Amino acid sequence: MKAGGFRHRVRWLSSRWVWLGLLAGLTALLLLLLGRGSAIAAAWLGHQLDYPPAQYGVRLERRVTVTAPDGTALVADVYHPRTAAPTPTILVRIPYSKQLKHILFARTVGHLWASHGYTTVIQGTRGRYESGGSYDPPFLNEAQDGRATLAWIAQQPWYDGHIGMWGGSYFGYTQWVLADQTDPGLSALLPQISSTDFYGMFYPGGAFSLESALYWATLSYGPRDVPLPPEQLQRGLAGWPLIEADDRAVQNIPFFDTWASHTERDRYWQSVDGTDRARRLQAPALLMAGWYDPFLPTQLADFQQIRAAAAPEVAEATRLVIGPWTHANTVTFPDGSRPRNYRFESIGPSLPWFDQQLKGDPETAYPEPVLIYVMGANTWRGESAWPLPRTRYTPYYLHSNGRANTLNGDGLLSLEPPGETEPSDRFVYDPQNPVPSAGGTMLGPNAGIQPQNAVEQRDDVLVYTSPPLGEAIEVTGPVQLRLQVATTAPHSDFTAKLVDVYPDGRAYNVSEGILRRGYEGAIDSDGLEDIQTPTEIAIDLWPTSQVFFPGHRLRLEVSSSSYPRFDRNPNTGGNIPTERQPVSATQTVYHHAAAVSQLILPIIPE
Repeated sequence: MKAGGFRHRVRWLSSRWVWLGLLAGLTALLLLLLGRGSAIAAAWLGHQLDYPPAQYGVRLERRVTVTAPDGTALVADVYHPRTAAPTPTILVRIPYSKQLKHILFARTVGHLWASHGYTTVIQGTRGRYESGGSYDPPFLNEAQDGRATLAWIAQQPWYDGHIGMWGGSYFGYTQWVLADQTDPGLSALLPQISSTDFYGMFYPGGAFSLESALYWATLSYGPRDVPLPPEQLQRGLAGWPLIEADDRAVQNIPFFDTWASHTERDRYWQSVDGTDRARRLQAPALLMAGWYDPFLPTQLADFQQIRAAAAPEVAEATRLVIGPWTHANTVTFPDGSRPRNYRFESIGPSLPWFDQQLKGDPETAYPEPVLIYVMGANTWRGESAWPLPRTRYTPYYLHSNGRANTLNGDGLLSLEPPGETEPSDRFVYDPQNPVPSAGGTMLGPNAGIQPQNAVEQRDDVLVYTSPPLGEAIEVTGPVQLRLQVATTAPHSDFTAKLVDVYPDGRAYNVSEGILRRGYEGAIDSDGLEDIQTPTEIAIDLWPTSQVFFPGHRLRLEVSSSSYPRFDRNPNTGGNIPTERQPVSATQTVYHHAAAVSQLILPIIPE
């Protein structure tokens, strides 16, 4: 070896060891400071949330093991307030892999709550964080694991008889499986962006939430929670059959196959969702939902069931908050503004809620049963019930001269009912060329508010637009489209989207929905006008709260796909998850006096 080359290599090795040493030192310093750093982070977070000053020092007890009935070790960190007196408990069952960001999260909230007088148990769910066992299959072991954890807490000398649980999404599921437990049971729940009806989230209107399911599965199937690069996820979403989307993206993921193949509310989904969990709730719950979250409709159904059928003291104390959020993120509005970060919003209510429910604090955390964020006006407002009792359900009727296709067509949305004769609208739905999703209510980074103008240029999208509004109207509540349709397919989809059109023509999604079903008497596309008989269908769009301002216009999009938010219906009537040979269908929408199509909007008077 030449001397120069040798010296170069020595310098390279020296540099390499310097960097490795520096990295090791920083890592050691970070780990050394995690305890102190977590306390500092907790104090900073408490200040951001306008919490009172910490009352207690905190002692961390690491790797405490609870043994599940089958012998699986469920490992927790326990954060103790430094006091000899028994304290209420906050239990969080964390479904994440053990990564630095998750460690920092757990240490911060653990210190935060413990410093305010709560013994905080942060436990990995089966196969996650530091717990043993396998994450696959998700859901099915959480009830027994949660019951074992409650029983363990009740035996501890620091237990004062009160347990609260906190968390969103799968964290929320770990609460709902324990909602009916007693002796020991929960004293309060704080489930966010989750519900008792995971089937309803995965199959709204009967269609599969493909993007949400594949994003979740590919994020969580391995030892670390790492989102796929967008192009790799897209590779999985594209192609046929549906059941192999996971294989195309990464590898076979058994629990994705289970979700995709159980298309009906069958025994599998009954084992996941249980029976009447909302009605059998044994403790007050603070439900936090998002306007652009895929769980919203089922979470609102939970709230309504609790208020109507749970034990009176539970129903009366349960509260609902609906904010400007996607799934665990904050919505970006069309003007580029964003409300306060979702992470602050999700933790913020915890201390006042648990102080009230677990410590008997006389100060009422949420004096009104419902708190909603009204988009457009961008303000929070308390309400007495959901839906709002003063709602005026107002029909907006569909009109055209037979060419509502694209935003350049003649589709009209108005308060005037249709005449005796009005031509129908028609488009061809080709599953090989579906309408692309643009924003919406899915898991992952594509959720939220996005422009719709490009979608509205497609010939397979019917567009019905109102005249400019003379005054502002507020739409708050459930939205439904009652549509008179026909199709040449034995089984097909119809989609609907409510859109806010700005004076300069920009259009943004507000609410969407889909309906998948079979149709009798499907025929060839020849002679449709004379042969087909309309079928009335009802598409439930996402509930919303949106102010449409003067000069803006209401718009309705009707099509048969929004992909990959929903999977594509192949139109064959065969088994959708395994179908490889989709066919096109001709879809017809009627709007005349004998076949009225109307969008029902929940208008709130000033």
